[in-house]
Amino acid sequence: MKTREAPVSVTNACKLCSPLGAVLAFKGIEGAVCILHGSQGCATYIRRYMISHYKEPLDVASSSFSEDAAVFGGAASLMQGLDNLIKQYRPAVIGIATTCLSETIGDDVGRILQDYVKNRGAAKLPALINVSTPAYKGTHADGFLAAAKSAVEALAEKSEKENTLNLFPGMVSPEDIRHLKELLADFGIEYTLFPDYSETMDAGQWGGYKLIPPGGTPVKSLKNTANAALTIEFGISAQNGDSPGKFLEEKFGVKNVNMPLPIGVKATDNFIEKLEEISGATVPDKYLFERGRLIDSYVDAHKYVFGVKAAVFGDEDMVAAMAVFLDEIGMVPSICASGAPAGKLEKYLRSAITDFDGKGITVLEDADFEIIEGAVEKTSPAVMIGSSKGYKISRKLDIPLIRCAFPVHDRIGGARIALAGYTGTQKIFDSIVNSLLEARQDASPVGFSYM
Repeated sequence: MKTREAPVSVTNACKLCSPLGAVLAFKGIEGAVCILHGSQGCATYIRRYMISHYKEPLDVASSSFSEDAAVFGGAASLMQGLDNLIKQYRPAVIGIATTCLSETIGDDVGRILQDYVKNRGAAKLPALINVSTPAYKGTHADGFLAAAKSAVEALAEKSEKENTLNLFPGMVSPEDIRHLKELLADFGIEYTLFPDYSETMDAGQWGGYKLIPPGGTPVKSLKNTANAALTIEFGISAQNGDSPGKFLEEKFGVKNVNMPLPIGVKATDNFIEKLEEISGATVPDKYLFERGRLIDSYVDAHKYVFGVKAAVFGDEDMVAAMAVFLDEIGMVPSICASGAPAGKLEKYLRSAITDFDGKGITVLEDADFEIIEGAVEKTSPAVMIGSSKGYKISRKLDIPLIRCAFPVHDRIGGARIALAGYTGTQKIFDSIVNSLLEARQDASPVGFSYM
């Protein structure tokens, strides 16, 4: 559906720039550092933005365009930046992501890197992974997916076929990555999960500063993705566009299975059933108990959530999975908004939610927060679910905001947001119900203290 009539400028976009997503994906490779080909301001903005959410130190290098480079090209700047980066960090991998400036002037980064390798000697260099991420095209989630695909393209190598699994979870939290790794281990599955920034973006306390934080998917494991028996890839953004799973299927014949993020009982059941099929093992009791407790909580709180409207906004993968979960518990995802280009989100939700039109669901694609505010004001949902960027609307319209997406800049624990699996679903379910109860309690003339 159309979300605005042209010409209208974007006011507070419901998305972030593509290079930001690429930086996060590269942080999921062991021994990797990232350099942005463009102005210093891009690296500073992305570094500051991600530090505010993850509360971890983050280095992002820059080729630091001068006025001359902006006019005549940035090849010399990029080569010097790579030399400095190798000298200071000694990385195993360097991820090179472009910015608006380098893309606009037409720098051929692939050719620049070929010349660089030829001049410096390939044997002495770390692996160089190049990805095109102009901020005027796509979202941070698109940049993340593009960088993940570029890394697999650059590193995957065919050798002996192995009975292993590739899991590409998309742009989820470090907490969700840790839970997914636990699930795979409990089923006894040998796997490569990529990108894995569960430690690099949510580390423990260090005795001293580390230039490259430990953690990440090993390069050896990335090379071996070409030899896996199966790939599971989460998210609707990977269904219709380029993705690492599709690349491996087309080039190396590794079967690719796309699934929505496992939020909710049904979505998690589907993922667990696939793990059963792959491993040949039965579901460990602890997950059966988690599932049972989750369903019991659905019954306990059904009278508080049934028919209640919610506005969901953010990355289309999260919005798609969250909307289906809300429908599962009896709520109405009356507004489903994303800054991603129009097409995929509404198509998916119409296929996944029964009686979509009858439930009065409005999908806003390629939306900004001005459009979202207007829809929220008109629809009057009881709760908003998304990132902290929705706080101004929440405050203005006095609607509770559940912060469960990137970015969260006004609360602690952004890296530990859990959504995946039965445990993640339990946590977001409890948060939603308790927010509704708190709002009713605060609005009550008697201030009841017992439900």
